[in-house]
Amino acid sequence: MWLIARHTNGQGPGRIALPAPVREALIRWYAGTGSRWDEEAGITLVQQARIGEKWIACDCLSPEHPPPILTPAFLSEAETYYLRRLTSLGRPEHHPDCPFFREQATNRLSEVRTHENPAEPPTGYFEVLRPAPEKLAQKPDETASDDRTRQGSVPRLARLLWRLLHISGLNRCPPACEDHIDRSISDEFRTLAAAAAKIEIAPGIELGRAFWTHAQALHSKRVYASLREIARRWPNGHAPQAFLALFAQTFRGSTIQVSGSDPVVIANRVQSPSVRGNPIKGPYLVLIVAGQYPEAHGYAPLRAYAQPILSGRRFIPVDSEFERSALRELIKLRSTFERYGIELMIEKPVFDTLTPIGPCRPDFLLEARSRTTGEIRQIVVEAMGSTDEAYLAAKAITHARTKQIAPLLCISPTDVEQNRVGSLVGRALGL
Repeated sequence: MWLIARHTNGQGPGRIALPAPVREALIRWYAGTGSRWDEEAGITLVQQARIGEKWIACDCLSPEHPPPILTPAFLSEAETYYLRRLTSLGRPEHHPDCPFFREQATNRLSEVRTHENPAEPPTGYFEVLRPAPEKLAQKPDETASDDRTRQGSVPRLARLLWRLLHISGLNRCPPACEDHIDRSISDEFRTLAAAAAKIEIAPGIELGRAFWTHAQALHSKRVYASLREIARRWPNGHAPQAFLALFAQTFRGSTIQVSGSDPVVIANRVQSPSVRGNPIKGPYLVLIVAGQYPEAHGYAPLRAYAQPILSGRRFIPVDSEFERSALRELIKLRSTFERYGIELMIEKPVFDTLTPIGPCRPDFLLEARSRTTGEIRQIVVEAMGSTDEAYLAAKAITHARTKQIAPLLCISPTDVEQNRVGSLVGRALGL
């Protein structure tokens, strides 16, 4: 097998032969039978081929025939590199016995979150991008981890945003007596920026030094200027990168319609839980990572994750339209409970909780504290916005586990429409 120049037929001079160990590792990774090292070697080769504007020619046919071609590609949904076969008219097919005759095995690319595969807080530094290797298929460090190949349905960028929300406390709604009536979007962003100052992107580099909350920092190139300056002192083994948290009402494809600014265009499609099967309207809190973009020979916004949130005044994440409606009703209850001397706190968990029978992530966790007795009671609230059989079956598993955390209350769209949420919550709390 060879590395060849793009848009050529793979014949003639200039081909770079792949060493036998690299070729064998690439095949095992492609077929889904390789080791962790095979996988990292394959990803490294494909990544470097893409950066170097190379294709890969297969040697499964006789020398007199043009070789079948494989092109390096990046799957943004799963945050991983893979090989795509060129099968257009006039392109030679692989030999039927060749491992590349079929599409690449997708045991990692199609991995989805299940009840046994929880959404956990991201480990390590607040970083998404990895440094480009200096040579093809170099062996990674023993401690290296590559999140591009894991939790395809929960991108690392999403988990980093949730981590920031969790640290900042913006996924929690305090009791009415502790809340600011006139809170604003500026307050939310200030809280987010304060949390960013407590996190490191790389050893000795705080996230706050490469973190912005307005798109103008991108349009004015201030992000890139700051990144170039910081990159001079960036630790080895870490890729220079910067982050932006932006408020947006809509996005489409790779374009984000940012409030109060020109649209922001990302190199890859924007990821979000708002998909065709579960459309969630804006607003969104969008986390963007900017870094080295080889195709542009400089820095650019590379990836983005758009998290639906309650509103511009509360960056509490939501997972559906009904969940947003249910959350509004729960927030209203705080004032009602205050009149009875009860402080009500609402939390939207962003990561799974491990219970004796498995992990789960409740929709909402409510905590009520009596100012008279000091007694604290908790309940889990599940927003049941669908009657689909598969949805109900999945929820049944979740509910068995959430009951290990606290008593469970399920609310439906009818409960919201008929203003029954308050009485249901009060009864569930034993008030």
